[in-house]
Amino acid sequence: MPISSVMEKCNTFVPNNLPPNPAILFDEELNELLILASSAVGRLDGLTLLLPEPEIFLYTYVRKEAVLSSQIEGTQSTLSDLLLFESDAAPGVPVEDAREVSNYVSALNFGLERMRAGLPISLRLLREIHGVLLAKGRGGDKNPGEFRSSQNWLGGNRPGNARFVPPPPELLLDCLGALEKFLHDDPVRTSPLVKAALSHVQFETIHPFLDGNGRLGRLLIPLLLCAEGELSQPLLYLSLYFKQHRNDYYRLLQKVRLTGDWEAWLKFFLRGVKEIAGQAVDTARRLLRLFAEDRAKIQRLGRAAGSAYRIHQLLQSAPVCSAARLAEKTGLTSMTCRTVIRQLEKLGIVSAMTGEKYGQLFAYREYLQILNRED
Repeated sequence: MPISSVMEKCNTFVPNNLPPNPAILFDEELNELLILASSAVGRLDGLTLLLPEPEIFLYTYVRKEAVLSSQIEGTQSTLSDLLLFESDAAPGVPVEDAREVSNYVSALNFGLERMRAGLPISLRLLREIHGVLLAKGRGGDKNPGEFRSSQNWLGGNRPGNARFVPPPPELLLDCLGALEKFLHDDPVRTSPLVKAALSHVQFETIHPFLDGNGRLGRLLIPLLLCAEGELSQPLLYLSLYFKQHRNDYYRLLQKVRLTGDWEAWLKFFLRGVKEIAGQAVDTARRLLRLFAEDRAKIQRLGRAAGSAYRIHQLLQSAPVCSAARLAEKTGLTSMTCRTVIRQLEKLGIVSAMTGEKYGQLFAYREYLQILNRED
């Protein structure tokens, strides 16, 4: 659709409503990928149901996803940076980047809480999540929680030379209203993984906010799978896959827009689901082995093992911590916590992250190393 900017005319792209017409052709390869991806998601969900404390894995996975999703947008923050930022002790940490990543964690948690309270995935929920995502730091001046009322574009320095120009603001609500209906299985019921794949493309194409569209579009995937009952915990995150295959990701999004090749996009998406779900299961198993091995090491401490077990348990959900924070959370004295930390250092379980004697931060290093793996 042609529109006029202040200085020039340009063409915007207004997507057709979902589901695609003509319908997606499920050939043998696509059907097989859908079965394999669904099975991988089922295994992941089954594992989380068997975990003694799934919230421990949720805590760290959410943060890993926040880092990766924000890195796609250009932030330099790492998982360790985020944990340092959250501990209120961030020497050398890029604060603005870490705050942006922290906003992502808050936005996902907020979305989950609203869904558990009964609010379905809807335009209202997306606006509310966006408001949290851009609440602090960069993007705070880009109308958090409000759909755009002006034209935006991707690539280039103006609409006329942009790589892609989303729908004009006067058609935005029509496009979004149709997407909301599709999310609610109107006009037809769509299987959850296919719905997540198609909805992600449609959201990114509509680009309804002035900022934060990429991050919110990636958040939509695990939230939708939770809402559809495919996952009991939001532990499937595709940001790593999208980051590793960035060129293919953007190429296939554009190919859908230009040629309607939903089949190629779906195959790419389902391969990612299969791969990432498998990696998540493997990571969870590695962490369980690590916790068991470290508990065996702690057992050798004899009478001191009781306090060490309590601190080790806390480190599983807060892998960067100070002795004072450990004392606050466990009820042990600061002196006991410092003594235990020294013992855990000798066992190779924790190591110092900062050099200050008071307020010194310690990290559950191997735990963080397992989470930071990108294979």
